[in-house]
Amino acid sequence: MQLTPLLPVRGMTGVLVDGTAVDIELSTGADGVSRVHDIRPPDPSGSIGRSDWLDLSGYVLTAAAAEPHAHLDKAMSWSELDPPLGDLHDAITAWQAGCGRLDEDSFRRRALATASAMLRNGITAVRTHVDIFSDHDPLRAVRALSHLRETLRGLMTVQIVVLGRTTSPDSAIEAALAAGADLIGGAPHVADDPVAEMTRLLDLAEKHGVGVDIHADEFLDGDHLTVELLADRVADWPADRIRTASHCSRLATLPPADLQRVAAALARAAVSVVALPITNLYLQGRQGLSAGRRGITTIDVLRDAGVLVAAGADNVRDPFNPVGRADPLETASLLVVAAHQPPSVAADLVTDSARAVLGLEPAGPRIGARADFLAVRGTDIVEAIAVAPADRVVIVNGVPVAKTETTSWIAGEPDGNRTPALARAAEDR
Repeated sequence: MQLTPLLPVRGMTGVLVDGTAVDIELSTGADGVSRVHDIRPPDPSGSIGRSDWLDLSGYVLTAAAAEPHAHLDKAMSWSELDPPLGDLHDAITAWQAGCGRLDEDSFRRRALATASAMLRNGITAVRTHVDIFSDHDPLRAVRALSHLRETLRGLMTVQIVVLGRTTSPDSAIEAALAAGADLIGGAPHVADDPVAEMTRLLDLAEKHGVGVDIHADEFLDGDHLTVELLADRVADWPADRIRTASHCSRLATLPPADLQRVAAALARAAVSVVALPITNLYLQGRQGLSAGRRGITTIDVLRDAGVLVAAGADNVRDPFNPVGRADPLETASLLVVAAHQPPSVAADLVTDSARAVLGLEPAGPRIGARADFLAVRGTDIVEAIAVAPADRVVIVNGVPVAKTETTSWIAGEPDGNRTPALARAAEDR
């Protein structure tokens, strides 16, 4: 496979998620946007040797992935903060105790490293939450992520959500918007008065005409449900204003009748929901009545009710989750094994549906869609998710922007190059 970086291509040969081999022809409009013009059976005579055609035979082609919920300000801080293992409360405590030691350069460096890993793995859009602090420089993480957005412009779409703490004054949240944040967020469920905190955040969003992405009900046992308040409040918002509820772990432990009521309310209000399997598997169900329960929201019930659902990775190697590869296929695999999603649905939740939650136009192998692709070595989507090979090509607006190829070698493979020990073992057999 030949790949010339940063030059647009006219098309590619690859396979769809079901394993069907295709040629995909692209065209660029007067607006400079490259789109899928045609999808047809492969024609080697028309593509072999063309410098503007990618031979991705043996690669599965999907829409470029999107990460609908990240914390790039926290990412890769585990080694710097050395936090204890624990639940959500422990993680919050560890982060608040250690974040004061992190300067703007730390935020920039770790955010860029994580975003670069995301791009390499096929994520071309990310919505990241960012903290504001109560110390001498409360907006240093906001500035770092605004800088990241400019650095990656044209390669990755970056949306910034200011994560207002319950102790953050309105003026601090408004200052974050002025410094580059796009949306308002927060975690009302951890406030002393969840209703008052949700109301405050939504009041601010309406005042400034911006959307919200709220950490909603990230617990399994409790007597309040902020996501229902969110749905009631935003039902009359303009149709194009973003309204997202992330986590929603409590939905997994609601009685069926209550769950159906809340799901219907979310659908009516066009509130999208983001499931976050890896972090909620790590943080939830550690103790108390919920011990052993895993905290992934009710994907099937929500989708059946008409709610737009996506899935993300949330935290990457920080106090809220010590692992993570910044890889949409890792999230998809967890959706299959821990949330019982079919592989095709799992892939959709991290690609097409994730893009929709971010308000982005459709992409990938469909006529008229934007030419943003993820190509993963494999025969179909099941193999791609199961193996999650590093071998990938990422295309943004018809331009290849990332490529990873791996090589492997095993002693004694059919080329005859066996080590003496393997040769003796073969003779003994």
